[in-house]
Amino acid sequence: MAQVQIVSDGVNYRHHIRSGEHALVADEPVSLGGQAAGMAPFDLYLASLAACTAITLRMYAEKKGWDLGEFRAELSSSRYADGRLQVHRVLHASGVLTEAHWARLLEVVEKTPVTLVMREGATITSEQGP
Repeated sequence: MAQVQIVSDGVNYRHHIRSGEHALVADEPVSLGGQAAGMAPFDLYLASLAACTAITLRMYAEKKGWDLGEFRAELSSSRYADGRLQVHRVLHASGVLTEAHWARLLEVVEKTPVTLVMREGATITSEQGP
């Protein structure tokens, strides 16, 4: 499915991430000892959900012949008292959409691939490389 490689260059917490021909930098904010040279891990987590949200809704709208216009999703995270993560999405579209369109989009957004994986969890394994 997906494959990502991350490499540290030894400068605080800055890391270079590659996936195929695409690259980006991850880091921690200065307040946590980083240089703020890139998004922090939880920013990347939200960015993944935001990208899947926008792409899925754009695909769905195109299939239905709906014009989303400019689409924007704003995501934020917080913690419940018991420590569980809570993510909130606010969706915006400049296209003319009816209440029925929005109701359907809000149903579809609950079933995007990344939304489902984040809700269900994933099995994560680790091993030492050669």
